[in-house]
Amino acid sequence: MDGQIVIIGAGQAGTQTAEALRSGGYTGAITMLGDEPHGPYHRPPLSKAWLAGDIGEAQLVMRAPEMLAKKGITLRTGVTVEAIDRAAHQVRLAGGETLAYTGLVLATGSTPRSLPLPGIGAPNVLPLRSKDDASAIATRLTACAERSLPVLVIGGGFIGLEVAATARKKGLAVTVLEAAPRLLGRVLAPLLSDWYAALHREHGINLVLDARIASIETDAAGEATAVLMADGSRHPCGLVVLGVGVTANDRLAAAAGLACDRGIVVDDCTRTADPLIVAAGDCTARQLADGSLLRLESVQNATEQGKSAAAALLGQPRPFTATPWFWSDQYDRKLQMAGLSGGADAWAVRGDMGGDMAAGAAFSIYHFRAGKLIAVDSVNSAKDHLQARKLLDAGVSPTPEQAADGGFDLGTLIPKG
Repeated sequence: MDGQIVIIGAGQAGTQTAEALRSGGYTGAITMLGDEPHGPYHRPPLSKAWLAGDIGEAQLVMRAPEMLAKKGITLRTGVTVEAIDRAAHQVRLAGGETLAYTGLVLATGSTPRSLPLPGIGAPNVLPLRSKDDASAIATRLTACAERSLPVLVIGGGFIGLEVAATARKKGLAVTVLEAAPRLLGRVLAPLLSDWYAALHREHGINLVLDARIASIETDAAGEATAVLMADGSRHPCGLVVLGVGVTANDRLAAAAGLACDRGIVVDDCTRTADPLIVAAGDCTARQLADGSLLRLESVQNATEQGKSAAAALLGQPRPFTATPWFWSDQYDRKLQMAGLSGGADAWAVRGDMGGDMAAGAAFSIYHFRAGKLIAVDSVNSAKDHLQARKLLDAGVSPTPEQAADGGFDLGTLIPKG
């Protein structure tokens, strides 16, 4: 096959698409455009092992440029794409250069949200999305440790809590401000939200729920020195980490006339309304059979959509409909989530959530809606997680009583073959 496939984005989804095109038999040119100065790297360790200093530069690398070159994939870093010309089948880069495409992949990822607060632009108020973000936060954490300054995290989602846990492990005083009445409220049932709140408090985190922030106080040099609350209280800090979610990078797609709704709208095969353009990863919103849109921000979604994007461009539709799964590492606890628990009306706990948290509990929460299993959240229980993915993929549901009975082998419900 001749022509050139252009991939905008050099992260998980873009890299997976490029490699799947080659393994799928595509012989034309593949050009991958990344707006960061780095080649493809792994993002999940940024808030954990990389921030803690437990892994080095080499362990972050996803694909070295020379490895991509061996596969005939051209990687260009530090490149900004300004527009897509669908009529001319071209993308325009900053500086005026144009690239023609016979197929276009949008793997543009997402951008951290900010907050409309006085002082939000201080140099020690930082988001965490990129490798450079993580490096800047790591430098600030070291400075806080040297000067005995506390760290303040705004947002009690996964990124915020992972950063908080990492900072505590370094011995820093940490306060987490969460605007909602509980942690991880969009993704966890109240039972597990409360358990995680107790876990973080057990490790010495000052956790403030229903937090209302008025402003960020800065000194004469413009550095943030405290976060001021609406009730008049004040939280001193040497670093503020923003973990208040992300926004899909769909600006290019919207400007090109493609449907966008909190992400680039795609079908199960990652196709947009333009037959030459597909999209994959955090920038997408997948349209489901009932017309609703599903946004997933995970390595699994980026990987599987990347494979589907390549297949779509090769004329070999490959729907991605597998059970979504996610994970988060906080302290010595690994949370593994299978399925989506929103709308659950019943729960069953397998294992022991109680006891001494320092001993390392292992348990799973099974979520049901109208008697059907829809999701399983497992803490330090990899076997339960793997079984849950198989049960959900097969559409098989244990009863809540079976799920709660540690003596019942849920594996017997999984179809053989």
